[in-house]
Amino acid sequence: MIDPPKLKFADPKEKSVAVWLADPRDFAGALAAPDEAPGLPAEALRYAAAARIEAKTGRLMWFVAADGGPGAVYFVDSGAKADPFQPGELANLLPPGVYRLASAPRRPDLAGLAFLLGAHRFDRYKSRPDSPRLIAPEGIDAAEIESIASSVAFARDLIDTPANDLGPDELEAAVHALGKKFGARVTTFRGEKLAREFPLIHAVGKGSPRAPRLVDLRWKPKRPRRLALVGKGVCFDSGGLDIKPESAMALMKKDMGGAAAAIAAAAMVMAANVDVGLRLLVPIVENSVSGEAFRPGDVYASRKGLTVEIGNTDAEGRLILADALALADEDKPELLVDFATLTGAARVALGPDLPPFFTDDEQLAADIARHGAEVSDPVWRLPLWSGYESKLDGKIAQLNNAPPGGMAGAIVAALFLRRFVAKSPSWVHFDIYGWTPAARPGRPEGGEAQAARLIFNLVKEKFGKAKLR
Repeated sequence: MIDPPKLKFADPKEKSVAVWLADPRDFAGALAAPDEAPGLPAEALRYAAAARIEAKTGRLMWFVAADGGPGAVYFVDSGAKADPFQPGELANLLPPGVYRLASAPRRPDLAGLAFLLGAHRFDRYKSRPDSPRLIAPEGIDAAEIESIASSVAFARDLIDTPANDLGPDELEAAVHALGKKFGARVTTFRGEKLAREFPLIHAVGKGSPRAPRLVDLRWKPKRPRRLALVGKGVCFDSGGLDIKPESAMALMKKDMGGAAAAIAAAAMVMAANVDVGLRLLVPIVENSVSGEAFRPGDVYASRKGLTVEIGNTDAEGRLILADALALADEDKPELLVDFATLTGAARVALGPDLPPFFTDDEQLAADIARHGAEVSDPVWRLPLWSGYESKLDGKIAQLNNAPPGGMAGAIVAALFLRRFVAKSPSWVHFDIYGWTPAARPGRPEGGEAQAARLIFNLVKEKFGKAKLR
């Protein structure tokens, strides 16, 4: 089983090296008038002037402090459009040791979070050098930032783990471990009960020797206000009988990235003791090729009763989400959120760093955009364009999971999911990539829990947050 990492700030009593953050433009002015430059050490300015240092964003400059010890200046833009995660790059630039920020970042909370996340490495199979540690910046809720960072790191580790070590059993175990930690009740549906009550999940996963299942976590179920999180848990996607080419299959260990993001969001909510009844639903399958695999042209009933014609076995994610969403919707949660690595069309439209989201709730859409910007967890709204509804019509069944044509693929997939949500007043679907293809500050290359932090921020505001557990 994958152990959830515990990312912690350094003890403020530990001996530390000071690091100043400086905007390159301000630093240039300070060199010209060092006596009029508050907040920067004179030693650094003298060294920079003598060495003719050119201040550039992302550059680290070392100097000898007045007490004979080391000090450093890191150049980071401070404008309104600057990346608040930029200080996280220090985790890659600094050698092992303990550090403190001697000047206040524009967003101390995100600077601290980015440092913790930038220092985290997936090390299950390969030892890594020790990472630098940071004393928590002043004025932040260090315990909450540590909880958020640990939840995101757990999701990253789940995504980064290859499918031979993270199959349905292991992903289910991760949800059970989370439930045990926070006193939640966890139920698993499998076998005949799964086939009877969740036929689409069963159909997708029955071709693998690693059995399909639906894992259902309930926390504070008696609370009158309810939140439901659903995450796509395809532990590996070969495409099924509509098999993917080699290039498209290479990263398919990350096809459970939606489940990882939902697990991360649930962990944050429970750790913060938000006043809400939480339900986490994770449909878990492996989409394999075998004599038992579902076929193009097959027709299956769904939990909701709608019949679905299989247009393509590589459009399996929306099938397992359909049954899970139908179950979540039966509770009429105040907010229903699903996360899924669902379509390549979403990446063609917006790239890997900007997941689209879909909702009919205008206020929810505005809140999501606001919270995404607030916590540097960016997303972009795409429309649930009802003009494309007719594309979903099946020839011999009510719905086709992958209608021909190929255009507007992310929208059509979202419209398919909307057919399975009727009772929840607010539903949002995130079509995430779940992966950082090129490292950025605070975001190493590898798995990423996209949209989880913004949902946690929104949920705190919507339902109210109590003290950390």
